[in-house]
Amino acid sequence: MMQQTKTISALCAIAAALFSPMLAHADEAAAAAAPAHKVVELPLVSGWFEGREVQYVTTDVSDPDAAVEMGANYVPRLANAIVPAAPGKPGAVERIYRVANFMQGSILPSIPDPVGAANRNRNYSPIWQVYVVTWAAGATPHELRAEEEVLDAEDKGQVTIAKSNIVVNCPVVFFAGAGLLPGAVIRNAPGAAQ
Repeated sequence: MMQQTKTISALCAIAAALFSPMLAHADEAAAAAAPAHKVVELPLVSGWFEGREVQYVTTDVSDPDAAVEMGANYVPRLANAIVPAAPGKPGAVERIYRVANFMQGSILPSIPDPVGAANRNRNYSPIWQVYVVTWAAGATPHELRAEEEVLDAEDKGQVTIAKSNIVVNCPVVFFAGAGLLPGAVIRNAPGAAQ
C-alpha cells in the first residue's frame, strides 16, 4: 500500500509539472476575463454610541497633523462640508466628540440603523466635525459613552467642549445593535489578543 501511495504521489507530481504551465495560462486568461475582486484591510477605531461600542474606519481628514496622527488621507476640501444647513434640513456634517486628556474612544451621536443599504437613520452621516472634550482640573475623568453623558458632564462643569475646524470621514462599519456592513469582515490583527 505504501508503494502505491508513493507511485500515485510521483505521478501527481509529474502531471503537475507537465500541466502547470497550461493551467497557469488558463488561470491568467480567466483572471483577465473576470472582474477583479480585491480586498483592503483598514484599522478599526472603537468609539461609543449610547453606551455601546461602535467600530468605524477613518479614511480622510481635513487637517494635515490629524491626518498623520490617524493614518488617513489629508483632504483639505473636506472642511468645506461645514456649511449652514438649509432651514428645516440637516447638514451633511455630524458632531464627533474626541476626548483630549483621557484615553478613550470618541463618542458618536448617530449611527446607521441597520448598518448597510437598509439604513433608516436619516440623521446619520459619516462626515464628522471634531468637537474636543477636555476634562476640567479637579474633575475625575471617566469613560464617556454617549453624547448625553458628554453634554451632562459639560452642564456640571466637569468638561469643556470646543468645536474644531477638523472634519473627518469615518464610516461606521459595525455596531452590535445594527450589524456589520455587508461584505465586511472583522478579524484580529496579527499578534492581537484573541
